[in-house]
Amino acid sequence: MTDLRVDAGRISEPIHVSGPAAPWERVREAMDRNGNAVVHTTWGEWLSAAVADPSLRPLLGRDWQRYRRTADATIRYRFVASRLATKFTAAAALHTDPAELDLAYKIGGRPYLRGLDQVDISLTHTDDLIAVGVSRNGRIGVDTEPAGRHMSFDLLNDHVCTPAERAELAGLPADRQAAELLRLWTLKEAYTKALGQGLRLGFSEFGFGVENSGLLAPDGRPAARDEWAFSTHTVLGRYLISVACHDAGLDASRDTAARTMLDEGFMGAVAELLD
Repeated sequence: MTDLRVDAGRISEPIHVSGPAAPWERVREAMDRNGNAVVHTTWGEWLSAAVADPSLRPLLGRDWQRYRRTADATIRYRFVASRLATKFTAAAALHTDPAELDLAYKIGGRPYLRGLDQVDISLTHTDDLIAVGVSRNGRIGVDTEPAGRHMSFDLLNDHVCTPAERAELAGLPADRQAAELLRLWTLKEAYTKALGQGLRLGFSEFGFGVENSGLLAPDGRPAARDEWAFSTHTVLGRYLISVACHDAGLDASRDTAARTMLDEGFMGAVAELLD
């Protein structure tokens, strides 16, 4: 299966970040170019920062207590790695320090940046991979799966596919059929995450084509104009990352520095919280 980058001009290529000292200027460049950025990393690459960084408590902010209460060491370090990767990514996009950002959670667990409604973020992980998406244009959803995960078309097509998708996939060889089904799954996960619906929106109610990643109605007709963009990428040679980005027609200003987007009162409250 090849990567589908039909909307590559609108969705930034995923960037590998190997820890706090990663080339974060690439995230800023992606934000300036497309209004969005996607990074991927592994939790092991952040392990030394999670264990040894003396500034871990202010970096985690509200998540510090949850980190301290988690008894299982593996779960604890994976948790902190995902939060650090999210904060460093958002900080790079916003030209600020990670400790200045207040990461909070909506019902269902979707993270957001308190006081920065203009910026949307999405966090996903599988096995040792973590992926984070940031957008200033509208909603963003990111999903990842191991590229080798086998999905049975015979068992899952009624639950995952629209009638048009089933017709397309049924004519493919078995190996490509399974790979395309996995790609469709990640695209649908990314789209529903961007909508804030998760698995509450039935996957057979919307679809994508085998030869392109545009949003389609169950009968195969286009279901959106230009407001949505989608792409799928293979990273580290063993994972798929799919991205869904919505263009809400927001102010096209490229000034996303945190201090110009937040009022002084809110910045003061954050500073007091972190002291």
